[in-house]
Amino acid sequence: MFARAAQRQTTFAKAWMGMGSLQYRNFAKSYAANSGAVKLRGTFLKGSKPDLPTLIWLPELTEPSANFRPFFDMPGSKILKTRNVWLLDYRNQGDSDHFPSYEMQDMTDDIVRFMDENKISLATIGGHGYGAKVAAATAINHMDRFTGLMQYEGGPLNHKFHEAYQELAGYVACASKMDLSKMDHSEACKHLETHIGCKKWASIFKGNLTTEGTLAWTVNMETLAADMKKHVPDTANWAQHYGLWPGQTFAIFAAHSRWIHLSTNTLPFYNVMPRLQNKFPEFITTWADALEGPMTHWMHE
Repeated sequence: MFARAAQRQTTFAKAWMGMGSLQYRNFAKSYAANSGAVKLRGTFLKGSKPDLPTLIWLPELTEPSANFRPFFDMPGSKILKTRNVWLLDYRNQGDSDHFPSYEMQDMTDDIVRFMDENKISLATIGGHGYGAKVAAATAINHMDRFTGLMQYEGGPLNHKFHEAYQELAGYVACASKMDLSKMDHSEACKHLETHIGCKKWASIFKGNLTTEGTLAWTVNMETLAADMKKHVPDTANWAQHYGLWPGQTFAIFAAHSRWIHLSTNTLPFYNVMPRLQNKFPEFITTWADALEGPMTHWMHE
């Protein structure tokens, strides 16, 4: 397992070569009074050398960014030889503030405000799944703050009609209807195991139950469920007005990805990220050719 993960790390690290110790920061989430007051939080992984540039990494919907810690911080990490890494939770999940909106412009502003607060003038930004989409929009909206973009199993696509997104929306709808005030932790976990068909997603949802005081979600499940029910969900959509990213880009996804369909879904990458044109397989590529099924979305594990 670690050999495969190390090989995957090498793929990530090589893409950014041209462009220690670990500290963990954990904060209690809160509800922001307005969108401009949302504060983001996450896990900081210090690189093995002084004065390294920063990589900001964003997770998939409902998955805490800290879940990527074992991948980035594995022994002999090649990424931490070239970058400090912030595993950052965007609004409405992890330890970051909640606010009843997934409006993309506001989410990208949250990230740049986090950079200002932490004195990060420039960074590479990337993400997994929906996190990749947010990363792309953030780089486009704030081109003067980012040196490169990484897209992992996600990107500038409208996922509303993808089977994988619809399945996730069903899991979110199920979770949002749970009356946690009438359940203990074990009952809630059993309910999720029974009603979420994918074991990996069930594990992620169970990980979002906090037992600190009253049983509750760390994810803003109500807001996420409401967004996914919209005619044009912000969490699924990629709007044309989001624009283009002209900078350096690296995109990687499973050969049999359920989120990026090779036959139809690669064209938007070339349209939005023109530097990827004629760059297969160096900067837009696939792996895990023999792997099929839901776990293709978590190739790093």
